[in-house]
Amino acid sequence: MKKALLLIVLSFITETGFSQNTKLIDSLKTELKSSKKEDSVKVMILTRLHEKLMFSKPEEAKQYALQELEISKKIDYTKGIAVGNMHIADYFSNRNENDSALYYYKIAKDYFNQARSTRGIIFVNHTLSTIESTNGNLDTAIEISKENIELIKNHEKEGEAKTKFIGAQYNALANIYIEKGNYKTALIYAFKALKCFEEINHESRKADVLKQIGDIESGLKNHESSIEYFKQALEIYERFEETFYAAYTHNSLGISYQNLNDYKTAETYFELAVKNAKTVEDKLGISNALHNLGDIKRLQNKYSEAKKLLFEAKTIVEEENLKLGKVNVLHSLSKIDFHFKNYSGALKKNQEAIEISKSLGAISHLADLYKYRSKLFEGLNKNNDALEFLKLYQTINDSLFTTKKSQQIEELKAIYESEQKESKIAFQKQEIEALSVQAKNDKLTKTLYGTGMIGFLIIAGLIYFSFNQRMKKNKIEREKQETILKQEIEFKKKELATQTLHLVQKNTFIQELKENLERIKKSPELFKVEFRRLVMLLKKESAEDKDWEVFKSYFSEVHNNFDHKLKAVYEDINEKEMRLASYLRMNLSTKEIASLLNVLPESVLKSKYRLKKKLGLDKDIDLNQFLSNL
Repeated sequence: MKKALLLIVLSFITETGFSQNTKLIDSLKTELKSSKKEDSVKVMILTRLHEKLMFSKPEEAKQYALQELEISKKIDYTKGIAVGNMHIADYFSNRNENDSALYYYKIAKDYFNQARSTRGIIFVNHTLSTIESTNGNLDTAIEISKENIELIKNHEKEGEAKTKFIGAQYNALANIYIEKGNYKTALIYAFKALKCFEEINHESRKADVLKQIGDIESGLKNHESSIEYFKQALEIYERFEETFYAAYTHNSLGISYQNLNDYKTAETYFELAVKNAKTVEDKLGISNALHNLGDIKRLQNKYSEAKKLLFEAKTIVEEENLKLGKVNVLHSLSKIDFHFKNYSGALKKNQEAIEISKSLGAISHLADLYKYRSKLFEGLNKNNDALEFLKLYQTINDSLFTTKKSQQIEELKAIYESEQKESKIAFQKQEIEALSVQAKNDKLTKTLYGTGMIGFLIIAGLIYFSFNQRMKKNKIEREKQETILKQEIEFKKKELATQTLHLVQKNTFIQELKENLERIKKSPELFKVEFRRLVMLLKKESAEDKDWEVFKSYFSEVHNNFDHKLKAVYEDINEKEMRLASYLRMNLSTKEIASLLNVLPESVLKSKYRLKKKLGLDKDIDLNQFLSNL
């Protein structure tokens, strides 16, 4: 009964959302046809049309973006020019044409600067950082992210939303540094993110950062420390019944215990990872945990159990085309063949893993495979071949060592700059305090010992200086007020049109809500048992997550109060999956989504697979295409 009711509610909300969106688009098009004057109000209508159609009908949306840009240029509407260029950039970004997207985003940023729209700059910077990171320009991405943090600090009002968004930016910066291999610098920003989320008592974000810190500590080979952070994250995930994320935390705990040679405890956590990953039907998580469990069995000389688990993992990675996972499984199976002196089988699996690693550019994996292949040839007494692959391993290892040293230098430089900046701020505070004291003493001295004409001249000079400064200040304030007044008039014009459209949208929603509730009310049994639950469920469905609201506030500001763009409702879907579905509808790449969600790209792939399974989609149906066609 409860499940049936939930289906009715979800169906109702979905139909309402689609109907509401269609009617709003029709209303906007009607307004556009009746709008004869080319002004900022018409630009606003074109903006809303672009936003409503940019995912479902991108080519049509692009035409509206071009029109809003053309009219904005004619009427010299700076913010409209900025938004128009940004919308054209969105079009190219959604098509993964990053070079063209970067070109228009940079133009948009220049015009947002001219319009003094700080929030516009923040939104464009966020997207620019994501694209630069995707393109491998990690240093540029870092610079843009740091610029965004300073903008948020200097221009946003103090409060929970500001702290939350700064924490998210620190979290994203940590991810970029992890991708660079600069673990120590990543740790600095991860702890800054943790501090932000602890200040506002945001448990889910806090758990994500704790897991991230654990991964960083593991990368630094501080395995005991990593275990402590993983366990803190796990406690939160289990408390909130986040089985999916708990599975990956179990897996990470197993790896840390394995690195400490505590194979028994590692085995326990890998078994929990397999169990939880199977519960949520996460194939990537299942294959990773099965491989790790199989490998720990191998290390304990339980070869029969190890082979069974590894072949089970191999079946999954081949079905799902998880290439890096296949490399790991083949490597482990090759080691088992070598133990039983099945050299031909070991060489075959090793060679297959080498070919896949080459195609992926997985250099560190390739180095390990070359080293192991040298060992295999040594076992066959083929010393020349063994020496050849040992040299190949050494060449890659030297390259990795050089890269690591460069990263360590970068880390030390970043840490030094961070410490220098903090020291500079502290020194400046001391200077200000000292100057304040000195100023007070000077003033006291002049008051006590200033006599005659000298005192008069000083006072006269101060009066003149004060009068002159006041005149300048009044002039600046007057000009500022005139600018604000002009902006307010322009805003009121747009706000009137926006409110009209909002009323159409709101009235449509209320009417359909009444009709559906009346239909449910006709059934006495349903009304008595489930009516109160239905109302509470609708309230819950309409509530917005505060984290998500932080991001939407910036997006909505730039897009003229955009508020319903990414909301999609599916049967039994949770909030994190809804957010992922929204980004997938934007046609963002995996790395872009990872940056927006402040997780690793691997986590996005896992979440995508889980979402597809939850929606009951066949293997040959593309998830992105399915969401775009809704």
